[in-house]
Amino acid sequence: MVANDASTDRTRAIAVEGGARVIDVEKRQIAGTRNAGARAASGERLFFVDADTHVNAGVVKGALAALRSGAVGGGAHVAFHGAVPAWLPPIMAVFSAIYFGLGRWAAGCFVFCTRAAFEAAGGFDETTFAAEEIHLSRALKRVGRFVILRESVSTSVRKVENRGFWEVMRINYGILRKAGLSGRIKRREDAGFWYEDRR
Repeated sequence: MVANDASTDRTRAIAVEGGARVIDVEKRQIAGTRNAGARAASGERLFFVDADTHVNAGVVKGALAALRSGAVGGGAHVAFHGAVPAWLPPIMAVFSAIYFGLGRWAAGCFVFCTRAAFEAAGGFDETTFAAEEIHLSRALKRVGRFVILRESVSTSVRKVENRGFWEVMRINYGILRKAGLSGRIKRREDAGFWYEDRR
């Protein structure tokens, strides 16, 4: 199942050529698009994967084992494919310690859960344009056991490959400042590089 949110490249054609069922949405919002995909899916186990993320067999096996053992959902650690800027690994080490260690949140590029837990949690929060995976992780924790797998998915560095360290820091600081105490970005234009054309 591919939820195609107003793409302007060959995303839809490639998905169809690969045998995927495609639903077209015009939301231009990550949370809303993921919810649309969940509604259209027929399975009782949901995996949300970004288009630029690679998921290997070990991750799938780990996620299914976690669900069979009673977990309601979870995420995985994140690595990168492609040329990685020298400044990125130290930043990711801090990010991982906070995100996966302290927060125990799923990264946005890979989230899994049961349908029952997803529905009980209310799905992705469509009042926000960024950090929707944090809000879902917190909601799923209120439903039951939430896990972060030892295994890693691999995702693209496209959002930072043409940007320097200080530009990325400025963008993320702006997102955090605009989110405020609620942790929600209410406007698409305040969500930094998650929605702009230069991605």
